Amino acid sequence: MKRTVIVGAGIAGLATALRLARDGWQPIVVERAPVRRSGGYLVNLLGGGYDAVERLGLVPALAEHALGPFTTVLVRADGRPKLTVPSVVAEAALGPRTLTVFRGDLEDVLYEAVRDRAEIRFGTTVESVDQDADRVVVRLSDGTTEEADLLVGADGVHSATRTTLFGTGHRVDLPYVVAAFPLIRPPEAVPASSATTFIGPGRTAAIVNLGPRRSSAFFTYRCADPERELQRGPVPALRAAFGDVAGGVPEALRDLEAEPVNAYFDRVSQVDLPQWSSGRTVLLGDAAWCVSLFAGHGAALALAGADQLGTALGRHGDDVRSALTEWETGLRAEVVKRQALARRGMYQYAPPSRLHVWLNEVTIRVLTLPGIRGLVRRGIERQNR
Repeated sequence: MKRTVIVGAGIAGLATALRLARDGWQPIVVERAPVRRSGGYLVNLLGGGYDAVERLGLVPALAEHALGPFTTVLVRADGRPKLTVPSVVAEAALGPRTLTVFRGDLEDVLYEAVRDRAEIRFGTTVESVDQDADRVVVRLSDGTTEEADLLVGADGVHSATRTTLFGTGHRVDLPYVVAAFPLIRPPEAVPASSATTFIGPGRTAAIVNLGPRRSSAFFTYRCADPERELQRGPVPALRAAFGDVAGGVPEALRDLEAEPVNAYFDRVSQVDLPQWSSGRTVLLGDAAWCVSLFAGHGAALALAGADQLGTALGRHGDDVRSALTEWETGLRAEVVKRQALARRGMYQYAPPSRLHVWLNEVTIRVLTLPGIRGLVRRGIERQNR
């Protein structure tokens, strides 16, 4: 039986473990965190991401967590509505083969599907990696040494596996930070089954009210020194950046202050690598290509990457290097496209001026016109092919 060591128990790592386990591999997943983490932001699984969860048999389980469409209300800083985007607009744009779920729910479904098929070790890191033409030897912080046919680094944008393989300098930090966290209770200032979104120069705040345990907050803003913002911590940083914004933001920040441990709070980055593999070691997901939250396809790309890796390995048998070359060749064009879209997405999430805010609103108003929805859907379907 072929063996693989997978670094990282997030979406990319768990999806890779599940796909390879189904193909007869023996996966060992190691995760730095001592326990599984929860929370996160909304992700849309469409295109290759939807195809992957369908092939893995996860659609029924994910459907139980699907959030479905909801109305979005663009608001002014004082909470007064500017523009309502009906749920049917999102439905038309995304198409029928789409699932919208919280990132934490996606990880839960993946974990439950793979926990009996793979060995998963928390609180464990990789201390060294040696490889030759036939095997890779991984020494772990728990004192064990594992020999495997393949090492997969799926340990995220701050990947230690990437640094071990290719050194530093491949993470491109953008002048933005992002925060996302679940809300303790549905925000009263936001109508049920809807989201309020404030978009101003250099910042966005979105508060989603889909009921108990289904409500969340998302913030991003431009800043001169993201590292300084991270050192301040999510509560003081977000209060300074959004203290003047209403529309559910004050309630969300109070929830954050009560349970800051559940918040995702980080700089916005991309990863630019000339290659994703070296010998029998490969990077996957954000560790390899992080497109950033501004692209909106990170989870889908991680799932598609895991699925396509399994296909390539199955096609090439014992020739792991040829499989990795074929896999990267087939996936890189999509990643490059998504990274470019993310750079343009900065103008939507953090528009540089009031003029850009206004232009974005004009675009949204046009997209709500019934005759335009079909054109948007067909355009998105072409992008996802």
